[in-house]
Amino acid sequence: MTAHPGNNQRWCYVVDDDAAVRDSLRFLLKSVGLPISPHVSAQEFLAVYAGEPGCLVLDICMPGMSGLELQQRLNFESALIPVVFITGHGDVPMAVEAMRHGAFDFLEKPFHDQDLIDRVRRAFEKMRGAAAG
Repeated sequence: MTAHPGNNQRWCYVVDDDAAVRDSLRFLLKSVGLPISPHVSAQEFLAVYAGEPGCLVLDICMPGMSGLELQQRLNFESALIPVVFITGHGDVPMAVEAMRHGAFDFLEKPFHDQDLIDRVRRAFEKMRGAAAG
């Protein structure tokens, strides 16, 4: 069951079509006290996301709408959510495109758990700083 974010809490949204990755990230992020809202596709995420603060951990290569397409759509809608891309099929041009469009960070699978935790925490800090400034 997908958690539905409340207005007073920042959530870590995970969008990845691989159930094993979603389950692993759910366990990892919950283990460090981060509430997680997992989604199987960009379309499913868009159906429930209403602009709440948080961090988006996003797979680049997914069927249907790709992670890069979702990022561009969020940019078009002026959504202010930091995006940490994860991918098992990354290459330099893909990473450059993601960063050019405002991605907060980019990690290639497999990655160290602590690297993802650190990036997500920094994304939350950036968002808190932007809200305060």
